[in-house]
Amino acid sequence: MQNDKITLDPHTYAKPGEVVITHSELDIQIDFKKSIISGKVIHTIYNKTGTDKLTLDSKDIIIEKITTGNDEKETTFLLTDPQPFKGSALEIDIKKDTNIVTIYYQTTPQSAALQWLKPVQTAGGKHPFLFTQSEAILARTWVPCQDSPGIRFTYNAKVKVPENLMAVMSASNPTQKTSDGVYSFSMKQPIPSYLLALAVGDLVYHPIGKRTGVYAEPSEIEKAAYEFADMEKMVIAAEELYGAYRWDQFDVIVLPPSFPFGGMENPRITFATPTVLAGDRSLVNLVAHELAHSWSGNLVTNATWNDFWLNEGFTVYFERRIMEKLEGTSYSDMLKVLGYQDMVQTIIQLGKESEDTHLKLNLAKRDPDDGMTLIAYEKGFFLLLLIEKTIGRERWDIFLKEYFSRFAFTSMNTEFFISYIEKELFNNDEELLNKVYMNQWIYGHGLPDNCPMIVSERFQTVEKCLNDWVKGKSAREIITDKWTTHEWLHFLRMLPDRISKERIKELEDTFHFTKSGNAEILCVWFQIAIRNKYNNVLPELESFLMRVGRRKFLVPLYSAIINSEAGIEYAKKIYSKARQNYHFVSTNTLDEKLK
Repeated sequence: MQNDKITLDPHTYAKPGEVVITHSELDIQIDFKKSIISGKVIHTIYNKTGTDKLTLDSKDIIIEKITTGNDEKETTFLLTDPQPFKGSALEIDIKKDTNIVTIYYQTTPQSAALQWLKPVQTAGGKHPFLFTQSEAILARTWVPCQDSPGIRFTYNAKVKVPENLMAVMSASNPTQKTSDGVYSFSMKQPIPSYLLALAVGDLVYHPIGKRTGVYAEPSEIEKAAYEFADMEKMVIAAEELYGAYRWDQFDVIVLPPSFPFGGMENPRITFATPTVLAGDRSLVNLVAHELAHSWSGNLVTNATWNDFWLNEGFTVYFERRIMEKLEGTSYSDMLKVLGYQDMVQTIIQLGKESEDTHLKLNLAKRDPDDGMTLIAYEKGFFLLLLIEKTIGRERWDIFLKEYFSRFAFTSMNTEFFISYIEKELFNNDEELLNKVYMNQWIYGHGLPDNCPMIVSERFQTVEKCLNDWVKGKSAREIITDKWTTHEWLHFLRMLPDRISKERIKELEDTFHFTKSGNAEILCVWFQIAIRNKYNNVLPELESFLMRVGRRKFLVPLYSAIINSEAGIEYAKKIYSKARQNYHFVSTNTLDEKLK
């Protein structure tokens, strides 16, 4: 059984049923002064039907000329009127025997995938920095391409950067700077366009294991190497679970603070936020998550963004299995409980009847970024956990290992997955299937009533301490010396909504939350303080919002300010100063909230 059928993707103009890109060659230069990338991309195409048109996706890109064939005969093309979030169709005239198309182009400062940072916005403060974020449909803003997760291609690249900087991509990477600023790359495994990635900056490399390492700015490299010391162990643990790692190398690059996500699973080099550098290795489950994507997402990919849960639900499940293997069940149980809390909160925010609480989404006329909520991650995870508990872990693990192997380097849609799992795992056993309510989980709103419930013994200890404090026990009497970030998050989340200023101050004087170097803890603490009018945190809150661009933190903090005494004008005042430090992915969300 193979999933060879092409799934209609509403977010691309490409017509892969007619002609498809199989390989790309990039030859580009990075211009920090103009904030543009210029050069050419050579696409090798397979014209399945002998059509006379190749249709690509393009947004905020200037097309200079297009040629066909190795002899580069110039051809005609048309850019259609741009549509919201989708951009334009780039319709290129070809012949039925055309197999090479070369596009000369340059990006614009409006190209949303590209984040151009001034030296002051970096850790070192001396050199500029550039990074890309192509997911979901932003690859088309820096390379004219077939921008759909269901279309795969291999690629090579030559990138020219200023001589004192290093370039890395989602491909084979250098470990030292070149003397001339020219870097060559090769990605031999076929990838979808959203995994096309580039970063340029003052970078150094620190190997961790034989196939793992970390890139960062010089001032951050030792901290990053310490934080990610267990990367090689993670890869080994993942392989023991679900088969060989298929991407040769697994590195992490720590980006400047404006990176909008926790991590981005670009093959061979995960892009990571510096907010994961907590100093105590307590947030490295993020690395486990991005590593897990090397199987779920990068290897077997959602066919469209309506099937996003197939990427993220599986990845959260796999991440927690990796962490269970490395840290034990008590640790992974904490992650599950926190995830459940996040899921419930997301359902409340979206509305229990909202179609956005479905696993299978309908984003046809919307920006696919709208569907990238925690529903795909956590509701997807709890469905897979339910399947494990229904079928048994041993049988489930055999199925998953075979799933990743059988569908490696292909795409998967929800409907095919349902038919496949019902046949191959459940053997079409109606009694077992009725225990899961698969269709209700995938096509229904809210949370089905058979969701597995998790009890965390470590959190029960936290809750006892919290109850004692609520009843009047001094914060100084609470024994917290062995608590991890997760225990602190549970403690803060479970605090009463309303707390007197005296007791808020007692917590602050005892635990010094406002001065925490842990962004996860800071985000929750700032919301508690704002809600309870503890305005002592405002200077630190403003500083945090000025330097951190991770959307996960920005949205709840700006929302808390808007709903507080300070109000929307104070939020707008901070945003007007901080916005330039944020990536498009973050400003695209916040502009609407703060208009």
